[in-house]
Amino acid sequence: MDSAYSDVAIAGDPLALPHLLPPVPQHPGTVAEFAGLARSVAADRARWAPLVRYDATTRWYARLQTGPGYEVWLLSWLPGQGSGLHDHGGSSGVLTLLDGSLRERALTARGETGRALSPGDQRAFAPGYVHEVVNDSLEPAVSLHVYFPGLTEMTPYACTPAAHGRPAGAPTGH
Repeated sequence: MDSAYSDVAIAGDPLALPHLLPPVPQHPGTVAEFAGLARSVAADRARWAPLVRYDATTRWYARLQTGPGYEVWLLSWLPGQGSGLHDHGGSSGVLTLLDGSLRERALTARGETGRALSPGDQRAFAPGYVHEVVNDSLEPAVSLHVYFPGLTEMTPYACTPAAHGRPAGAPTGH
């Protein structure tokens, strides 16, 4: 056999194969992969459960993990605590409920929607998604949030019917 057509001649040294492989991504690249990251962190209860704290004056939160282009946050919610209506600036995200129950209200082009969230439920959202999350149950709740890119801004929105879906402080018009 002619050595010009051998695997070594075509691909080079087989021990140096990594130069032929696609680069390993530095972070998940799809919504499904970010949701999978959230599920894997959620499944490791021994990692996150000892970190949970409850604060009667405000929602408690802690950054649990960072990676190139993303952050993972752990949040706790006592009964009655909520996020207020907001978006996440230029970040997309995945919310995963770990314990308890939460209610989400979202403003979409089709109007207002609402849903109850139970442990294991996930919500994915893109930049510009306007929603509010509230613990309207009698038990505490814990959630996990993955943001990509990392969360740098949250725009609060007015919750009154006259200002439905406008950033807080925006003119209401007549």
